[in-house]
Amino acid sequence: MNLQQLRYAVALAEELNFGRAALREGVRQPPFSQQIGRLEEELGVRLFDRTTRQVRLTPAGEAFVAEARVSLAHAELAAASARRAGRGEAGRLVIGFVGSATNVTLPRVLRRFRSRYPGVGVELRELTTAQQAEGLRQGLLDVGLLHAPLAGPAAEVLSTQTVSRELLLAALPRDHPLSRRTPLPASALAGEPFVLFPRRYGAGLHDQIMAVARAAGFEPRIVQEAVQMQTIVSLVAAGIGVSIVPESVARLRRGDVVFRPLSPATRVVTLDVTWRIGDSNPAVHNFRSLFPTRVG
Repeated sequence: MNLQQLRYAVALAEELNFGRAALREGVRQPPFSQQIGRLEEELGVRLFDRTTRQVRLTPAGEAFVAEARVSLAHAELAAASARRAGRGEAGRLVIGFVGSATNVTLPRVLRRFRSRYPGVGVELRELTTAQQAEGLRQGLLDVGLLHAPLAGPAAEVLSTQTVSRELLLAALPRDHPLSRRTPLPASALAGEPFVLFPRRYGAGLHDQIMAVARAAGFEPRIVQEAVQMQTIVSLVAAGIGVSIVPESVARLRRGDVVFRPLSPATRVVTLDVTWRIGDSNPAVHNFRSLFPTRVG
């Protein structure tokens, strides 16, 4: 039994004429009649009573055709679902992101993605760059928003595209003696206690921050480590120390923390969308396509 036979049986039940039913299905009458006969032989019952003048459904035929219509409808739904998934319009997308991505980039892109692909279920996971890289490598994430460059085994199987560039800023308690200086010489932070995330959670950004300090002639004295940018800013507000953060973090708009541009001009930190090389999930391609191909 196959879907073609189900369609033929439904067509004959609705037309009650072999010639018209075959024409409707786009085949010649002899092959059409043979398929109906094979179906009845397989089932072991007659579905249609035939005379030279009339075709009628048997009770078995009525029961069979009712279920055949349901099966055909389900088959069409299955085919439509497969087509949507093949176009990336259905399915599931697991997105990893660093905390700073939520300030501008991620909300804007998510709005566009959910508007264009409402049939795709989105799962969001806030993770460090290193955690995302490993999650992507293991197939636990589909796409990530993190700070490149990447290192280790994950770098060999992942591809990245820069989606935004931003400066590094100094984060200080509002009542800090240096809080009124703008721009703030990076050298003025020498000797200050620092709050920073461990290098293992994001080597690229960590190294950029350390390079700013070293270029100013000092090694940061790290008194407290924290993983997420929001936690770092909260600890700065509590007076634990100062920090250097991407400028998007300044959009948190806390009254107890100030963010100051550094001088000399600091290097630019990037936010990058990252995915597995060769990933066949079309939803990943659709998500990536919402970012600009070139970022100034």
